[in-house]
Amino acid sequence: MNIKKAEGIEMTTSSIDESQRKAAKVVGFTYLFTMVTAVLAFYIRGQLIVYDNATETAQKIVTHELLYRLSIACDLITIAGVVALITALYVILRPINRNLAVFSAFLRALGVSIGVTALLNDFNVLSILSGADYLRVFEVDRLHALARLSIGAHGAGTKVDFIFLGLGSTVFCYLWLKSKYIPRTLATLGIFGSFLLAFCSFASIIFPSLANISMICMTPLGIFEVTMGFWLLIKGLHPSGAAE
Repeated sequence: MNIKKAEGIEMTTSSIDESQRKAAKVVGFTYLFTMVTAVLAFYIRGQLIVYDNATETAQKIVTHELLYRLSIACDLITIAGVVALITALYVILRPINRNLAVFSAFLRALGVSIGVTALLNDFNVLSILSGADYLRVFEVDRLHALARLSIGAHGAGTKVDFIFLGLGSTVFCYLWLKSKYIPRTLATLGIFGSFLLAFCSFASIIFPSLANISMICMTPLGIFEVTMGFWLLIKGLHPSGAAE
């Protein structure tokens, strides 16, 4: 009886069913797709936000409101893609360790919920700068300062989102390493890059000066996600040990 049970566990962890193969394609596509939408949103904001000048930032957003709204739309698309990504990762890695797969999915989902909350601040910016009659009780420079505060709240929320993103991704990548569905070097890069992002994001809360190196901390995880995207779309999953 115990032998049969052991054989069943071995089949669960080493064999790959059709649902896992389909989920792998979803993971590969969403890694690449959400990378594009997230970078586009980040780039647009970088063109509009002058971090040390609230008035200039407000003027740019008012002048290029459609572009600012496009950045919000890109973020919403990214969030929807990440939800699909989390679901597909759970489907693939659940047979390796169900409890860890659930734990990592919850960590990523918590990060997404924080990201959604942070994104609501962008709508506050548009409301504050809308020029509505009820806002005329505020001086223009105060409205610009309020808008800049909302932009800052978005950035703070994103930083917290990155902590849970990194932690959840670390656990998922550990499961990738245990599964041997992908090369060990790729899974190891994922673990390193994910934990580095979580660590740097958390450390920057205590030491704000570290926020200046955030892009450096994001680079290893970005390389992992792009590589994983192409790997899963082209190579797909391999039975346990075949991707060594």
